[in-house]
Amino acid sequence: MTNSSLRKWAWVHKWSSLVSTIFLLMLCITGLPLIFHHEIDDLLHDSAHPAEVAPGTQPVSLDQVLQNVRERYPGKVVQFLSWDDENPGVLFLSVNDSASADPTTNQFARFDANTGNFLDEPDFNGRFTMIMYRLHTDMYAGLPGKLFLGLMGLFFVAAIVSGIVIYGPFMRKLKFGAIRVNRTRAVRWLDWHNFLGIVVIAWTLVVGATGVVNTWADLVVKVWQFTQLSEMLGPGRDRPVPTKLASVEDAMQLARSKLPDMEPQTVAFPGTIFAGPAHYVIFFKGNTPLTSHLLKPVVIDGETGAFTDMQDMPWFVTTLLISKPLHFGDYGGMTLKVIWAILDVITIIILITGLYLWIARRRLPAEQPPELALPSVERSHA
Repeated sequence: MTNSSLRKWAWVHKWSSLVSTIFLLMLCITGLPLIFHHEIDDLLHDSAHPAEVAPGTQPVSLDQVLQNVRERYPGKVVQFLSWDDENPGVLFLSVNDSASADPTTNQFARFDANTGNFLDEPDFNGRFTMIMYRLHTDMYAGLPGKLFLGLMGLFFVAAIVSGIVIYGPFMRKLKFGAIRVNRTRAVRWLDWHNFLGIVVIAWTLVVGATGVVNTWADLVVKVWQFTQLSEMLGPGRDRPVPTKLASVEDAMQLARSKLPDMEPQTVAFPGTIFAGPAHYVIFFKGNTPLTSHLLKPVVIDGETGAFTDMQDMPWFVTTLLISKPLHFGDYGGMTLKVIWAILDVITIIILITGLYLWIARRRLPAEQPPELALPSVERSHA
């Protein structure tokens, strides 16, 4: 590689890193507790405890659960019903003034899946983990915040790729992982920056790329709604919301018969953003740590209770669904979470050392050409 090419790559590495460093530090710091969000929530907040029942006891009818919800929240409409990932004996119900109301204003309640009884009303928005999640995903700025962080993620990926390119020439005559302890502090920091960066290179690429994909979630959902969901609803997408809904329990049993090897995750009720005006859409998930993040929708007529359609999610939705567990490392148990946390801390160190090195270079006398100056083929042997 020529000196000119190396300088161009070094320029890309410097500026893509500088533009994104502060935001990446924020993402790494907020992402660290999110790796353990289940454990933190269990520690800081009371868990819902469903009634103990004998093994093999059938859960209460979903119709009975909905009746109990209506009695507790008169005048409210159920938008979504879902099962707690950590405790399948707990049902989440989200209610609002109408089916078409903004889901971000929903009121949440937990009910016992075995008895149908009310358990509690958790305040998710006030939780520490939710604050971290909002900062991590959109900085409380909605879609513009997500897209901005996605752009920072692209700069991060550019910094990683350019760092790989300049690493080889810069370290050509140094052993892998060499830390020049007898040189200046700045040189030692440079060696640590290079060593840690190359060690976690694959992980940072995966986390950076999946993070970018996650920022496109709102857009991906919109595309899915206007393409596959619209196709699955067929002519029924133009029908009004039924005045009387078909039994949600019957709809669930029919959907289960279509996907006996999968588990239900969420029921979107007619009129909500994830269902048509006249249909239930029941999302099923796989039963392994990774496939539990993959969904398959079943459409049931909300007025007659008849089966309408069922399709695998398109590739762009599947990519989004896979990217989240890969990003947060929450598909391989505590061992993987600990590994993810260690790699996250290493990335924080890389970002801090990179920022320090940039400041150190700016303080160098103009006539001094040490190892910290812009790398070239000749200087890479220093």
